[in-house]
Amino acid sequence: MRRTEIDFMGKRRIAAVFSILFVTAALIDIVVQGINPGLDFTGGTLVEVQFPEPRDPTEIRQYLEDSGFEGGIVQYFGSDRDVLVRMPPQQNTEQADMGDQIIAALQDFEPGVEMLQSNYVGPAVGEELRDDAGLALIAALGAVMLYILFRFTKQFAVGAVVALIHDIIVVIGCFSLFQLTFDLSVLAAVLAVIGYSLNDTIVVSDRIRENFRLIRRATPLEVINRSLNQTLGRTLVTSLTTLLVLVALLVAGGETIQGFALALTIGIVVGTYSSIYVAANVLVLMNISREDLLVPEKEGEETEAP
Repeated sequence: MRRTEIDFMGKRRIAAVFSILFVTAALIDIVVQGINPGLDFTGGTLVEVQFPEPRDPTEIRQYLEDSGFEGGIVQYFGSDRDVLVRMPPQQNTEQADMGDQIIAALQDFEPGVEMLQSNYVGPAVGEELRDDAGLALIAALGAVMLYILFRFTKQFAVGAVVALIHDIIVVIGCFSLFQLTFDLSVLAAVLAVIGYSLNDTIVVSDRIRENFRLIRRATPLEVINRSLNQTLGRTLVTSLTTLLVLVALLVAGGETIQGFALALTIGIVVGTYSSIYVAANVLVLMNISREDLLVPEKEGEETEAP
């Protein structure tokens, strides 16, 4: 297959402005509007019931809202008669009794509803999960920086971490902008985005390092451009095949994993962009050169020929 000759670095300033604007807008939205935390973080009530006949979750959700239960999630689990209701804390309602109130409302909606399970998740548990989630993200970024620092150089380490932070902010910003529910499954998707984007960044970085050592008469911009073109085919094939699976999950996976699939979809698109432009842009800004990547010769390594 013929290698592409796209001038990626020629548009690096446009990409940098675009990234800065997007990240700034995402941060402002996160601060001003905030994310919409799920039951895992806020606490609330989880109820599993079984209907005598198959029922539409949308119809059940609307009935519960009309009954005063707002912000709940209603979905199938198992069969189309088994329904799971996740309800966040409600104002002017005793949280410990909410499960009984939801079941009473569902029995008014359709007599014969059978309760399978009712659990209450306290806000203390939700706060602990939220703190652990933040620590997990920080630990992942720290581990990535150390790994890249030892495998490559400080320029690559900074570039990889900046790209990962860029991806995380954009994904969370999208969920904040549209007020999509942010729960543990979405957090798992964000951590998966870190791993996916890091893998792509390492492949590109490895090719850049190799070309810096092989190509002697070329500027850093030319070396980075050539490296990006050489890895472009692999990057696109990997991203597109992964996106095909995620689109299938979005369409046919149901509400249970919709947030997970959506966060991964956004993350893979943004991660592909950041591995090409954000990480490479940081290398240019830090004035990377061939000398930074040469393996130093050890003293006494050269010996006279016998």
